Amino acid sequence: MKAMLKKLAVSAVAVSALMGGGAAVAEGERYVLVSHAPDSDSWWNTIKNGLALAGEQMNVTVEYRNPPTGDLADMARIIEQAAASNPNGIITTLADADVLSGPISAAVDAGIDVIIINSGTPEQARALGALMYVGQPEYDAGFAAGQRAADDGVTSFLCVNHYISSPSSTERCQGFADGLGVELGNQMIDSGQDPSEIQNRVMAYLNANPDTDAVLTLGPTSADPTILALQQMGLAGDIYFGTFDLGGDIVHAIRDGVIQWGIDQQPFLQAYLPVIVLTNYHRFGVLPGNNINSGPGFVTADALDLVAELAGEFR
Repeated sequence: MKAMLKKLAVSAVAVSALMGGGAAVAEGERYVLVSHAPDSDSWWNTIKNGLALAGEQMNVTVEYRNPPTGDLADMARIIEQAAASNPNGIITTLADADVLSGPISAAVDAGIDVIIINSGTPEQARALGALMYVGQPEYDAGFAAGQRAADDGVTSFLCVNHYISSPSSTERCQGFADGLGVELGNQMIDSGQDPSEIQNRVMAYLNANPDTDAVLTLGPTSADPTILALQQMGLAGDIYFGTFDLGGDIVHAIRDGVIQWGIDQQPFLQAYLPVIVLTNYHRFGVLPGNNINSGPGFVTADALDLVAELAGEFR
């Protein structure tokens, strides 16, 4: 892991040197990343680590802000507060365009450079005046997962949606259904975010629908309790199980054959790259010409060692 971080540091310095020709550059820029994640969602630790590392390497100030409960109205206010603090740039998720477009557009109108990450789409980012989008197209990722599951013989599934108020979460489930060539219908449940409730609701659904071929979870928040539910029901390793995102328990379940694959959207890059892009844009006036797709990539038991070492920290 140290070797990887050293390579990233060398790369960042090298890019700055090439762009600046070795000339002295201004330092001390400040960038604020605003996410829609509640405090309880550990998946975002990788985002925080990527943000912190980029800030250290580029010698800029970075801040992470989020609504503690995941309330999107609260997030909108946080974006407004971040813009009022006059940072050099804002990096933000777009979990719900209806709720967040207003404050994001207002930040852009105030002259603050914005990069959209993680949720939303490149088209939405462009419409809001953001510089670019860095993330995983969620519907496309779900569709690719559905096609993969269809090739493996899956025809029905349960999608455990722990953040159903976010349209991007539903896009994952809908894409999976479309990739399978089936209706989503009632195969998606609103599990909530309480681990015990998630476990109970998964068990209740599978007991009521015993012919379900597969389970799809949308991240560690729903995957970890689902692992426990399947273990309690004696289905662990017997029912097809795929998940979005990675975490320590997910990696162990992939290694043990309980989970067939995890979709890695590489959240490290979603936080790390915008800081590098914004800093070089403000120092040298250079900007990549395209949006950056950070995923999807399928992680299976065949190539798990490095992922296992970094899971929950940088993967």
